[in-house]
Amino acid sequence: MKATLSIIAATLVATVTTAAADNKVKRFYFRAGVVHIAPQADSDELELADVDGPASLSVQNGPISGSGATISAATIPGGVFGYVLPMLGDRLSIEVVLGIPFEVTFEATGTLRDQSIAPMALGAVPTGVPALGPELGTATAVPPVATLVYTFAPPGARFRPFVGAGAAMLFAYDEEITNPVLTEVAEPEFDIKPSPGLALQVGAEARLWRSLYARLDVKYIAFLQARSEVKHIQVRTPELPLFDSVEVGTARMNIWINPVVVSLGIGLDF
Repeated sequence: MKATLSIIAATLVATVTTAAADNKVKRFYFRAGVVHIAPQADSDELELADVDGPASLSVQNGPISGSGATISAATIPGGVFGYVLPMLGDRLSIEVVLGIPFEVTFEATGTLRDQSIAPMALGAVPTGVPALGPELGTATAVPPVATLVYTFAPPGARFRPFVGAGAAMLFAYDEEITNPVLTEVAEPEFDIKPSPGLALQVGAEARLWRSLYARLDVKYIAFLQARSEVKHIQVRTPELPLFDSVEVGTARMNIWINPVVVSLGIGLDF
């Protein structure tokens, strides 16, 4: 009898231990896939500064009326790495978006694209400076994003919708002006300052098999601004007497990027 009770007790303990192990929350997760970044771009007018010498005969310090710029969309490989916090029923987690650096293209809009930035000297003498056209330049962007995520279903559920919020940053390097009008005489200096943003997130996951999940995630990055500056702009002036080219000075422009970021991926809880 005692032996039977001992066997039953041992079986119960083993069953409870196995169940506890099976129900243990997997704290870490990773999803890999593709990320599409679609800027909802809007810009301030381009503003000229440091204008002096011959250039002051044609342009003045201040904004160029009707000018603007936009930024291209991009689709890149990417992923999400997360950690489930031991609180709120294991429904709160911290996520970091991982993505490779990618190239973005800056394009001129409005009068910056369609009209010469310096058509006349002294209001009467043509300079011969043509319109810039749409091409401005390129840069390599790195936009890290970290969010705090609340999932509406418990760990292990087949379908897990979630919302989140957090912070984003824009870092850019290898900035280059590629416009043929702006680079004909010499290549100007192009710089984009780092900028913070606010990330808002919504999405859902579906369990495919055991700890394997598919994920759809949509983020909106608000207040993300590319603060750009182009220094030592020189343009050729073929119709201006005595001057083959002139240095215009410095151009500054703030472009509100505010992208919608759509991620589709698959990965494991572990």
